[in-house]
Amino acid sequence: MKAHAFWTVAPGVGALREEDLPVPGPEQVLVRTLVSGISRGTERLVFHGRVPASQYDAMRAPLQAGEFPFPVKYGYAAVGIAETGPPGLHGHRVFCLHPHQDRFVAPAAMCVPVPDAVPDARAALAANMETAVNLIWDARPLPGERALVIGAGTVGLLAGYLLARMPAVAVTICDIDAGRAALARRLGAAFCLPEAAPADCDLIVHASADPDGLRLALDRAAFEARILEASWYGDRPVTLPLGEAFHARRLSIIASQVGSVSPAMRGRRSTTQRLALALSLLEDSRFDALVGPATAFADLPAAMPALLAPAPPSRSTAVQSPPPCPIVTYP
Repeated sequence: MKAHAFWTVAPGVGALREEDLPVPGPEQVLVRTLVSGISRGTERLVFHGRVPASQYDAMRAPLQAGEFPFPVKYGYAAVGIAETGPPGLHGHRVFCLHPHQDRFVAPAAMCVPVPDAVPDARAALAANMETAVNLIWDARPLPGERALVIGAGTVGLLAGYLLARMPAVAVTICDIDAGRAALARRLGAAFCLPEAAPADCDLIVHASADPDGLRLALDRAAFEARILEASWYGDRPVTLPLGEAFHARRLSIIASQVGSVSPAMRGRRSTTQRLALALSLLEDSRFDALVGPATAFADLPAAMPALLAPAPPSRSTAVQSPPPCPIVTYP
Protein backbone atom coordinates (compact mmCIF):
# COMPACT_ATOMS: atom_id res chain seq x y z
CA MET A 1 0.00 0.00 0.00
CA LYS A 2 1.19 3.50 -0.84
CA ALA A 3 1.12 6.46 1.51
CA HIS A 4 1.99 10.14 1.22
CA ALA A 5 3.83 12.08 3.91
CA PHE A 6 4.88 15.69 4.45
CA TRP A 7 8.66 16.17 4.58
CA THR A 8 10.71 19.27 5.30
CA VAL A 9 13.42 19.12 2.66
CA ALA A 10 15.21 22.48 3.10
CA PRO A 11 14.84 25.56 5.32
CA GLY A 12 11.23 26.70 4.91
CA VAL A 13 10.51 24.16 2.13
CA GLY A 14 8.13 21.20 2.40
CA ALA A 15 7.10 18.48 -0.02
CA LEU A 16 4.77 15.49 -0.14
CA ARG A 17 6.61 12.22 -0.72
CA GLU A 18 5.17 8.85 -1.65
CA GLU A 19 6.32 5.79 0.27
CA ASP A 20 5.50 2.11 0.60
CA LEU A 21 3.79 1.02 3.79
CA PRO A 22 4.93 -2.21 5.44
CA VAL A 23 2.45 -4.97 6.14
CA PRO A 24 1.30 -4.46 9.75
CA GLY A 25 2.62 -7.03 12.20
CA PRO A 26 0.61 -8.58 15.06
CA GLU A 27 1.51 -5.72 17.44
CA GLN A 28 1.01 -2.96 14.87
CA VAL A 29 -1.93 -0.90 13.56
CA LEU A 30 -2.66 0.47 10.09
CA VAL A 31 -4.17 3.94 10.57
CA ARG A 32 -6.05 6.02 7.99
CA THR A 33 -5.56 9.62 9.05
CA LEU A 34 -8.56 11.90 9.48
CA VAL A 35 -6.85 15.04 10.82
CA SER A 36 -3.51 16.07 12.27
CA GLY A 37 -2.56 19.08 14.32
CA ILE A 38 0.38 21.41 13.73
CA SER A 39 2.34 22.31 16.85
CA ARG A 40 3.43 25.77 15.77
CA GLY A 41 6.31 26.43 18.14
CA THR A 42 8.28 23.21 17.72
CA GLU A 43 7.37 22.63 14.08
CA ARG A 44 8.44 26.18 13.19
CA LEU A 45 11.93 25.46 14.53
CA VAL A 46 12.08 22.14 12.66
CA PHE A 47 10.73 23.67 9.44
CA HIS A 48 13.40 26.37 9.43
CA GLY A 49 16.25 24.08 10.48
CA ARG A 50 16.73 25.69 13.89
CA VAL A 51 17.07 22.54 16.01
CA PRO A 52 20.55 22.74 17.59
CA ALA A 53 22.83 19.82 16.70
CA SER A 54 23.22 19.10 20.43
CA GLN A 55 19.46 18.45 20.63
CA TYR A 56 18.97 16.21 17.58
CA ASP A 57 18.36 13.11 19.71
CA ALA A 58 16.24 14.86 22.34
CA MET A 59 14.00 16.49 19.75
CA ARG A 60 13.24 13.40 17.69
CA ALA A 61 9.50 12.85 17.38
CA PRO A 62 8.50 9.31 18.45
CA LEU A 63 7.85 8.09 14.87
CA GLN A 64 9.97 10.63 12.99
CA ALA A 65 11.70 9.60 9.77
CA GLY A 66 14.82 11.22 8.37
CA GLU A 67 17.38 13.16 10.34
CA PHE A 68 17.76 16.77 11.44
CA PRO A 69 18.16 19.17 9.90
CA PHE A 70 16.88 17.87 6.51
CA PRO A 71 15.18 15.97 5.04
CA VAL A 72 12.94 15.11 7.96
CA LYS A 73 9.36 13.85 8.42
CA TYR A 74 8.09 15.46 11.61
CA GLY A 75 4.87 15.92 13.60
CA TYR A 76 3.08 14.30 16.53
CA ALA A 77 -0.68 14.94 16.48
CA ALA A 78 -2.44 12.45 14.18
CA VAL A 79 -6.04 11.30 14.62
CA GLY A 80 -7.32 8.47 12.44
CA ILE A 81 -9.22 5.22 12.05
CA ALA A 82 -7.44 1.99 12.94
CA GLU A 83 -8.05 -0.17 9.88
CA THR A 84 -6.24 -3.15 11.45
CA GLY A 85 -5.15 -3.97 14.95
CA PRO A 86 -6.14 -5.72 18.16
CA PRO A 87 -9.64 -5.56 19.68
CA GLY A 88 -10.28 -2.19 21.24
CA LEU A 89 -8.41 -0.42 18.44
CA HIS A 90 -9.54 -2.02 15.15
CA GLY A 91 -12.31 0.09 13.65
CA HIS A 92 -11.99 2.81 16.27
CA ARG A 93 -10.58 6.32 16.19
CA VAL A 94 -7.12 6.61 17.69
CA PHE A 95 -4.59 9.32 18.47
CA CYS A 96 -0.96 8.65 17.63
CA LEU A 97 2.23 10.69 17.88
CA HIS A 98 2.92 10.40 14.15
CA PRO A 99 4.09 12.91 11.50
CA HIS A 100 1.71 14.35 8.90
CA GLN A 101 0.84 11.38 6.66
CA ASP A 102 -2.37 10.09 5.07
CA ARG A 103 -1.86 6.45 6.15
CA PHE A 104 0.72 4.93 8.46
CA VAL A 105 1.67 1.82 10.40
CA ALA A 106 2.41 2.33 14.10
CA PRO A 107 2.90 0.21 17.21
CA ALA A 108 -0.44 -0.65 18.76
CA ALA A 109 0.90 0.50 22.14
CA MET A 110 1.27 4.05 20.74
CA CYS A 111 -2.32 4.27 19.46
CA VAL A 112 -4.66 5.57 22.15
CA PRO A 113 -8.45 5.37 21.63
CA VAL A 114 -10.22 8.71 21.23
CA PRO A 115 -13.27 9.07 23.50
CA ASP A 116 -16.59 9.15 21.63
CA ALA A 117 -17.37 12.60 23.02
CA VAL A 118 -14.22 14.15 21.50
CA PRO A 119 -14.55 15.25 17.82
CA ASP A 120 -11.70 14.60 15.39
CA ALA A 121 -10.33 18.15 15.23
CA ARG A 122 -10.47 18.64 18.99
CA ALA A 123 -8.71 15.30 19.50
CA ALA A 124 -5.74 16.71 17.55
CA LEU A 125 -5.11 18.97 20.58
CA ALA A 126 -4.14 15.91 22.63
CA ALA A 127 -0.40 16.52 22.29
CA ASN A 128 -0.86 20.10 23.51
CA MET A 129 -3.07 18.96 26.38
CA GLU A 130 -0.53 16.31 27.32
CA THR A 131 2.11 19.05 27.51
CA ALA A 132 -0.19 21.12 29.72
CA VAL A 133 -0.85 18.15 32.02
CA ASN A 134 2.88 17.55 32.40
CA LEU A 135 3.33 21.26 33.14
CA ILE A 136 0.82 21.11 35.97
CA TRP A 137 2.47 17.99 37.36
CA ASP A 138 5.79 19.86 37.30
CA ALA A 139 4.21 22.98 38.84
CA ARG A 140 2.57 21.19 41.79
CA PRO A 141 0.09 24.03 42.47
CA LEU A 142 -1.17 24.56 46.00
CA PRO A 143 -4.58 25.81 47.17
CA GLY A 144 -4.56 29.55 47.66
CA GLU A 145 -1.66 30.29 45.31
CA ARG A 146 -1.67 33.22 42.90
CA ALA A 147 -0.87 31.85 39.43
CA LEU A 148 0.11 33.73 36.28
CA VAL A 149 0.28 32.19 32.81
CA ILE A 150 2.25 34.29 30.32
CA GLY A 151 1.30 33.54 26.72
CA ALA A 152 -2.25 32.74 25.58
CA GLY A 153 -1.27 30.29 22.86
CA THR A 154 -2.69 26.78 22.85
CA VAL A 155 -0.45 25.37 25.61
CA GLY A 156 -0.77 28.48 27.76
CA LEU A 157 -4.56 28.47 27.55
CA LEU A 158 -4.74 24.76 28.34
CA ALA A 159 -2.42 25.19 31.31
CA GLY A 160 -4.54 28.12 32.52
CA TYR A 161 -7.67 25.99 32.21
CA LEU A 162 -6.15 23.19 34.31
CA LEU A 163 -4.86 25.60 36.96
CA ALA A 164 -8.27 27.29 37.17
CA ARG A 165 -9.80 23.93 38.14
CA MET A 166 -7.56 23.71 41.21
CA PRO A 167 -9.26 24.69 44.49
CA ALA A 168 -8.66 28.32 45.53
CA VAL A 169 -5.98 28.95 42.89
CA ALA A 170 -6.41 32.42 41.39
CA VAL A 171 -5.31 32.29 37.73
CA THR A 172 -4.54 35.16 35.35
CA ILE A 173 -3.56 34.61 31.72
CA CYS A 174 -1.38 37.35 30.23
CA ASP A 175 -0.97 38.11 26.55
CA ILE A 176 -0.31 41.08 24.28
CA ASP A 177 -3.46 40.28 22.28
CA ALA A 178 -6.49 41.69 24.10
CA GLY A 179 -8.64 39.58 21.79
CA ARG A 180 -7.71 36.55 23.89
CA ALA A 181 -9.46 37.94 26.96
CA ALA A 182 -12.86 36.39 26.26
CA LEU A 183 -11.31 32.98 25.60
CA ALA A 184 -9.24 33.10 28.80
CA ARG A 185 -12.33 33.99 30.83
CA ARG A 186 -14.32 31.26 29.08
CA LEU A 187 -11.71 28.76 30.30
CA GLY A 188 -12.04 30.01 33.87
CA ALA A 189 -9.13 32.46 34.17
CA ALA A 190 -8.78 36.22 34.44
CA PHE A 191 -6.93 38.07 31.65
CA CYS A 192 -4.47 40.94 31.50
CA LEU A 193 -2.10 42.71 29.12
CA PRO A 194 1.63 42.53 30.02
CA GLU A 195 1.75 45.98 31.60
CA ALA A 196 -1.12 45.02 33.92
CA ALA A 197 0.28 41.63 34.96
CA PRO A 198 -0.16 41.13 38.71
CA ALA A 199 2.86 41.19 41.02
CA ASP A 200 3.78 38.78 43.82
CA CYS A 201 2.70 35.64 41.93
CA ASP A 202 3.53 32.36 43.66
CA LEU A 203 3.47 30.27 40.48
CA ILE A 204 4.17 31.46 36.94
CA VAL A 205 3.91 29.40 33.76
CA HIS A 206 5.79 30.97 30.86
CA ALA A 207 4.49 29.81 27.46
CA SER A 208 4.90 32.80 25.16
CA ALA A 209 8.08 31.56 23.39
CA ASP A 210 9.39 35.14 23.74
CA PRO A 211 12.26 36.06 26.10
CA ASP A 212 10.32 39.21 27.04
CA GLY A 213 7.73 36.91 28.58
CA LEU A 214 10.31 35.18 30.75
CA ARG A 215 11.72 38.54 31.83
CA LEU A 216 8.17 39.59 32.77
CA ALA A 217 7.84 36.40 34.83
CA LEU A 218 10.97 37.27 36.79
CA ASP A 219 9.64 40.75 37.46
CA ARG A 220 6.24 39.56 38.71
CA ALA A 221 7.42 36.64 40.84
CA ALA A 222 6.90 36.65 44.60
CA PHE A 223 9.46 35.57 47.19
CA GLU A 224 10.48 31.93 46.52
CA ALA A 225 8.11 31.76 43.53
CA ARG A 226 8.31 28.94 40.98
CA ILE A 227 8.59 29.86 37.30
CA LEU A 228 7.78 26.99 34.92
CA GLU A 229 9.52 27.52 31.58
CA ALA A 230 7.41 25.82 28.89
CA SER A 231 8.91 27.67 25.91
CA TRP A 232 11.72 26.18 23.84
CA TYR A 233 13.91 28.54 21.87
CA GLY A 234 15.89 26.15 19.69
CA ASP A 235 19.20 27.81 18.82
CA ARG A 236 18.03 31.27 19.91
CA PRO A 237 20.04 32.76 22.83
CA VAL A 238 18.07 34.23 25.73
CA THR A 239 19.36 36.98 28.02
CA LEU A 240 17.81 37.25 31.50
CA PRO A 241 18.23 39.73 34.38
CA LEU A 242 19.55 37.29 36.97
CA GLY A 243 21.17 40.03 39.02
CA GLU A 244 19.02 42.56 40.87
CA ALA A 245 16.65 40.73 43.25
CA PHE A 246 16.74 37.28 41.61
CA HIS A 247 18.82 35.67 44.38
CA ALA A 248 17.39 37.71 47.23
CA ARG A 249 13.92 36.55 46.29
CA ARG A 250 15.17 32.93 45.96
CA LEU A 251 13.35 32.41 42.66
CA SER A 252 13.24 29.05 40.88
CA ILE A 253 13.13 28.61 37.09
CA ILE A 254 12.01 25.06 36.32
CA ALA A 255 12.31 23.57 32.84
CA SER A 256 9.24 21.59 31.81
CA GLN A 257 9.35 19.29 28.79
CA VAL A 258 6.82 16.66 27.75
CA GLY A 259 9.41 14.13 26.52
CA SER A 260 9.63 12.69 30.05
CA VAL A 261 6.85 12.18 32.57
CA SER A 262 7.12 14.75 35.36
CA PRO A 263 9.00 13.53 38.45
CA ALA A 264 5.81 14.10 40.42
CA MET A 265 4.16 11.18 38.59
CA ARG A 266 7.11 9.25 37.14
CA GLY A 267 6.89 5.56 37.97
CA ARG A 268 3.17 5.89 38.62
CA ARG A 269 1.94 6.99 35.17
CA SER A 270 3.28 5.97 31.77
CA THR A 271 3.35 8.26 28.76
CA THR A 272 0.42 6.27 27.33
CA GLN A 273 -1.62 6.82 30.49
CA ARG A 274 -0.74 10.52 30.42
CA LEU A 275 -1.93 10.77 26.80
CA ALA A 276 -5.17 8.94 27.63
CA LEU A 277 -5.77 11.44 30.44
CA ALA A 278 -5.19 14.33 28.02
CA LEU A 279 -7.73 12.91 25.56
CA SER A 280 -10.34 12.48 28.31
CA LEU A 281 -9.90 16.13 29.34
CA LEU A 282 -10.74 17.22 25.77
CA GLU A 283 -14.39 16.23 26.22
CA ASP A 284 -15.01 19.87 27.19
CA SER A 285 -16.52 21.60 24.12
CA ARG A 286 -14.95 24.92 25.12
CA PHE A 287 -11.73 23.67 23.54
CA ASP A 288 -13.24 23.95 20.06
CA ALA A 289 -12.21 27.61 20.22
CA LEU A 290 -8.56 26.47 20.25
CA VAL A 291 -8.88 24.67 16.93
CA GLY A 292 -7.44 26.86 14.19
CA PRO A 293 -7.96 26.97 10.42
CA ALA A 294 -8.19 23.74 8.42
CA THR A 295 -5.78 23.07 5.55
CA ALA A 296 -6.13 20.21 3.08
CA PHE A 297 -3.22 17.78 3.28
CA ALA A 298 -2.55 18.16 -0.46
CA ASP A 299 -2.07 21.92 0.06
CA LEU A 300 0.29 21.58 3.03
CA PRO A 301 3.62 22.21 1.21
CA ALA A 302 2.37 25.56 -0.10
CA ALA A 303 0.51 26.49 3.08
CA MET A 304 3.05 25.53 5.77
CA PRO A 305 5.23 28.69 5.60
CA ALA A 306 2.21 30.91 6.33
CA LEU A 307 0.82 28.51 8.97
CA LEU A 308 4.09 28.65 10.89
CA ALA A 309 4.77 32.37 10.44
CA PRO A 310 4.69 34.25 13.78
CA ALA A 311 2.15 37.01 14.20
CA PRO A 312 3.67 40.43 13.40
CA PRO A 313 4.50 42.36 16.59
CA SER A 314 2.22 45.26 17.40
CA ARG A 315 4.67 46.96 19.79
CA SER A 316 8.42 47.01 20.31
CA THR A 317 8.45 44.81 23.41
CA ALA A 318 5.77 42.24 22.78
CA VAL A 319 4.97 39.00 24.55
CA GLN A 320 3.82 37.12 21.48
CA SER A 321 1.63 34.02 21.33
CA PRO A 322 0.56 32.06 18.27
CA PRO A 323 -3.09 31.82 17.21
CA PRO A 324 -4.99 28.54 17.79
CA CYS A 325 -3.66 25.19 16.57
CA PRO A 326 -3.97 24.72 12.77
CA ILE A 327 -5.57 21.47 11.62
CA VAL A 328 -4.65 19.40 8.55
CA THR A 329 -7.54 17.47 6.97
CA TYR A 330 -7.16 14.36 4.85
CA PRO A 331 -9.36 13.09 2.00
